[in-house]
Amino acid sequence: MNQDESNQSDLSRRKFLQRSSLVAASTAVVANFPFVLSSSAAEDKPIRIGLVGCGGRGTGAAGNAISSAPNVQIVALADLFKDRLEGCRNGLKKEHGVEVSDDRCFTGFDAYQKLVALPDLDYVILATMPHFRHIHLRAAIEAGKNVFMEKPVAVDGPGIRSVIESGEMAKKKGLSIVAGTQRRHQKDYQETIKRIQDGAIGEIIAARAYWNGNELWHHGRNADWSEMEYQCRNWYYFTWLCGDHIVEQHVHNLDVINWVMGAHPIKASGMGGRQVRTDPKYGHIFDHFAVEYEYANGARMFSQCRQHDNCESNISEAVMGTNGTSNCHSVIQMKHMQDAPQVAQAESKRGGDALVHASDQVVKPVKSEKNIWKFTTKNNNGYVQEHTDLIAAIRSGKPVNEARQIAESTLTAIMGRESAYSGQSITWDEMLNSDVKLAPESYGFDVAPPKSVVAIPGKYKMG
Repeated sequence: MNQDESNQSDLSRRKFLQRSSLVAASTAVVANFPFVLSSSAAEDKPIRIGLVGCGGRGTGAAGNAISSAPNVQIVALADLFKDRLEGCRNGLKKEHGVEVSDDRCFTGFDAYQKLVALPDLDYVILATMPHFRHIHLRAAIEAGKNVFMEKPVAVDGPGIRSVIESGEMAKKKGLSIVAGTQRRHQKDYQETIKRIQDGAIGEIIAARAYWNGNELWHHGRNADWSEMEYQCRNWYYFTWLCGDHIVEQHVHNLDVINWVMGAHPIKASGMGGRQVRTDPKYGHIFDHFAVEYEYANGARMFSQCRQHDNCESNISEAVMGTNGTSNCHSVIQMKHMQDAPQVAQAESKRGGDALVHASDQVVKPVKSEKNIWKFTTKNNNGYVQEHTDLIAAIRSGKPVNEARQIAESTLTAIMGRESAYSGQSITWDEMLNSDVKLAPESYGFDVAPPKSVVAIPGKYKMG
């Protein structure tokens, strides 16, 4: 029995729900009370960072890290492609005055191994295509490195289990892991969601999460590239590399709702397809999804994501409770009940719900500006703050660990994808315990990538 299989029984839905609540609570404490370092010695301690994945997001994350705290240095780079690495290297030099020597620049499928072996790194940024995230995370933790990892963190069940195991390994080693879910580090989301979790709008009964946006980049094909290189350079369009856009992009919105709920959904029922991006160059992913998620308490989340040009854009989250609504990041609309004192008095006598009925008369909500709370203080940059929080944890010796929460949100997205691909409902346990690996037998530019076709609902079967 391999390590994945031996841990499956421990990762049951019940234990996952219990752990989710604990993680949500601990994360809220870290997020709302960031470390304040007054010691000049702590601030003067250099933070040396290695970047794995030198594309646009990786280069951006390196810049965010430099801006996040004093005395931060990018000292090593790794990427699958030399031209991508050089583009990042030149950009960091131009924008931030960073110079990385040749002997600390690595390329190829094993580049990450060479980088994490460097003894002087305080943390590594993992920003390659999502397929490799769990592999790179395990290598970094085994090498004793703190980690900032971009989302999502896997594309299949085995990858998710690996991330959770690496997170537990990091705890034992006293290492920090922060994920690229920047909303969790933004003041507006933190303050709003704390109020929701404190009961501002009552019990959450429904939620929605949208990422309806435009089409993204495509790098074309070069006659000199093998099929493996072509797919890796256009990784967004191949499910084995990116997980589909519900996983790669929409995971942000799904993560917000999981954060609000303090748990993950237990079932997904979805649909989707390819209506606009039908050209074979777009690989195997869908261009739209719609998924209904069910939580253990009966609440539902309605999810949409779409990548179509010239259509209405909507990137947002919202929740509906028994006593109000919220957009999760800046506004809470609370119901104001007519005759509230009388209702409270009447219901108090008979132990009923003072917010619903009084003497069998339905109490109607009254709209009033007094019932609206708005976030009005100056917001922060979550992309920068997530590195500030990680660096503070490293310098203070108080580790933070976001591995499980991002693993659960990533699996939420994967579960929705598989439901839409198959046209069948998929449960959390089915997805978590799946042994289907979206991976080639080995890695190399001369290796054939996994054989894949566009999923046809009703015919596609998971595994």
